[in-house]
Amino acid sequence: MAWCAARALHMPALDITALRSKTPLAVGVGCASVAGTTFCRSSSTSKRQIPFASLGISTDTSIKEAVKTDKAPAALGPYSQAIKANNLLFVSGVLGLNPETGKFVSDDIEGQTEQVLKNMGEILKAGGASYSSVVKTTIMLADLKDFKKVNEIYGKYFPSPAPARSTYQVAALPLDAKVEIECIATL
Repeated sequence: MAWCAARALHMPALDITALRSKTPLAVGVGCASVAGTTFCRSSSTSKRQIPFASLGISTDTSIKEAVKTDKAPAALGPYSQAIKANNLLFVSGVLGLNPETGKFVSDDIEGQTEQVLKNMGEILKAGGASYSSVVKTTIMLADLKDFKKVNEIYGKYFPSPAPARSTYQVAALPLDAKVEIECIATL
């Protein structure tokens, strides 16, 4: 493997096996990152190298930290309200439950959406983030006909530029909720 990569990059082969246990795996296109050194394939016709992104993946569990707050409903199962990892905050799906009673604040989509976003704000705050640091949300609706009503409320919480988003109608949500929203934020 090392010989093939080195040959494609016109470099001498490196023994990557010895480094694998000590360094994160690097994934990229046209670039190999080994122990902090980046090797890029260069062409004799180009005068400068084009930078490209690589994704570091680590199995070190010490970089994973659970986030918990009493100001949002507790998780309904074996999962965390949110997880901090690699300067990101991953917020689990949030329901429109009152954190004190564990009951829905309302039976209508508007009330549940408002409470979902308030609960999400508390989890974001506990994790050191805010609505403005959210980069991606996923909205799950029991009925896609509620899309417009949810959008009106959702738009009040996320400043421009709004996060990337996906919205789906699902067969059912926990506790027969009308809406569930999850997000990813930067730290």
